[in-house]
Amino acid sequence: MLHIRRAIGDGVPQINTAVVDDTLSVADEVAQKIAESGIDLSQSGLASISDEAKLRALAKKANKFEKVKNQKCGSKMWTEVHELASLVREGKTTWEDLDLDDIDIRLKWSGLFHRRKRTPGKFMMRLKVPCGELTSEQLRFLGESIAKYGEDGCADITTRANMQLRGVQLEDADTIIDGLVQRGLSNVMSGMDNVRNITGSPIAGIDPHEFIDPRPLCHELNAKITNNGLGNVELTNLPRKINIGISSSRDDFAHCHINDVGLKALQHPETGEIGFNVELGGYFSIKRNIMSISGNTFLAVDQVVPYCLALLEVFRDNGGREDRQKARLMWLVEEWGVDRFRSAIEERMGAGQTLRPEAHVEYLDVWQRRDVMGIHPQKQPGMFWVGVCIPAGRMHAADFAELADVAEKYGDGSVRLTVEENIIIPNVTEANLAALQAEPVFQRLEIQAGPLMRGLVSCTGAQFCGLALIETKNRAMEVVKKLEIELNIPQMVRIHWTGCPNSCGQAQVGDIGLMGAPAKLDGKAVEGVKIMVGGKIGENPELAEDFSKSVPAAEEHLLPVLRQILVDKFGATPKAVVSA
Repeated sequence: MLHIRRAIGDGVPQINTAVVDDTLSVADEVAQKIAESGIDLSQSGLASISDEAKLRALAKKANKFEKVKNQKCGSKMWTEVHELASLVREGKTTWEDLDLDDIDIRLKWSGLFHRRKRTPGKFMMRLKVPCGELTSEQLRFLGESIAKYGEDGCADITTRANMQLRGVQLEDADTIIDGLVQRGLSNVMSGMDNVRNITGSPIAGIDPHEFIDPRPLCHELNAKITNNGLGNVELTNLPRKINIGISSSRDDFAHCHINDVGLKALQHPETGEIGFNVELGGYFSIKRNIMSISGNTFLAVDQVVPYCLALLEVFRDNGGREDRQKARLMWLVEEWGVDRFRSAIEERMGAGQTLRPEAHVEYLDVWQRRDVMGIHPQKQPGMFWVGVCIPAGRMHAADFAELADVAEKYGDGSVRLTVEENIIIPNVTEANLAALQAEPVFQRLEIQAGPLMRGLVSCTGAQFCGLALIETKNRAMEVVKKLEIELNIPQMVRIHWTGCPNSCGQAQVGDIGLMGAPAKLDGKAVEGVKIMVGGKIGENPELAEDFSKSVPAAEEHLLPVLRQILVDKFGATPKAVVSA
């Protein structure tokens, strides 16, 4: 049901606050509240959640987004987006005349994010790319989809090994979506209160040190959650988003410690079987940044999908729906305790399912997380993967076509996205390595990038995101270039930039993290950054600690601070100055 022009939150019926008869059953109380509110249950997101969850969503203190979902479920946009695009294209309406809740909130269920503050009338389209796998055909289509939008038409690899297209106009959305589906990609359930892109390993299936290839699990789980990319109303009204990572080696390329659900592969020390220990609750937000905790569960491979689906149902029906800052999975786990949460999942999984306690393995060696950039031998004899640095994850239309050509010419026609916003070309024979490296695209996108550029990660920043306090991507690239010119840096240093405390750029996991923050210079407010140092990833992760709460972001103030950090903590030395 399409609606025209309504302000966000306007027209949402107010819940009758009269005292409810405490003799009513939960079902009767829900029915009474729905009747009083005038909500059409056939349109509402309430239809697919438990009665207890309905009461939380209908409560007076429920947050604004719950009220929007109550009125009309975001899943309706899976079909309505085609109608909206057609209406705009045919000149029957404009995006300004459409329902604001649809445009600014519900379209996110179809992966369309309106950038009203920075680029009004234009959208970012987020995809679902399980385990970061793309084919050359898919790459070309993505490049073609943004080519028409000029400077606004670009794309970003994300910290979930996903892809976001920028500059998309609503009248083109249906054509792009249909093209994605035809090529085996999807955009549904990629935003708002849904399971986000499932991460795995960028070298899955070719890694000499992996316990298991996680790709089948990533794809099966994504298919179940999204109903094979068509949309799944049963799992589309969660209290908040859920991030799932499936790690296949001791490197933890999926960053399980900052996922709501992290599955870490290992060999069980008693049975010898390959399975997964569960970690729960890791996330970053404005008000809280926390690493995951043990879920005290070891999963056999065939339990992974049933476990995750049961967990999502438990979270859907029991998670908080009032304060969105207290609605992520960790809050429910802490409220219940790990044992109760584990029991609830086991019960939801059904008869015959038993969850074992986590497996404890003590490794005798110290495992250093590997750098996947550059050229590395695969476990398949004579084959190599090539890690390509995509500076700050930003791609343009021509990049897609050129990388697709290279992947087809020298590899198997596929590429992998990484959570560090780079690309891997797998399955290259040794005989093809020299010719591949000579391709013109690698003059721009380096295979052997410098120690800072290869580890650079950045969120979108103020160029497109209305929440960002600073511009990040272009600034990050310029700062890194200058530091690499000035310093000899003996090791890769991972510098993460994020424009605001939501930390999409994951500043807390960087060797150095920079977060947009207020700053003052000569008593005047200027763009600034908070600096963190010491984040670790891999087998023994740690979050970075605060180094400075406020540094002006202008290069003349920021560069000296970063230069000194690199010298003091990472062994950098100034390059010799050659006099004329």
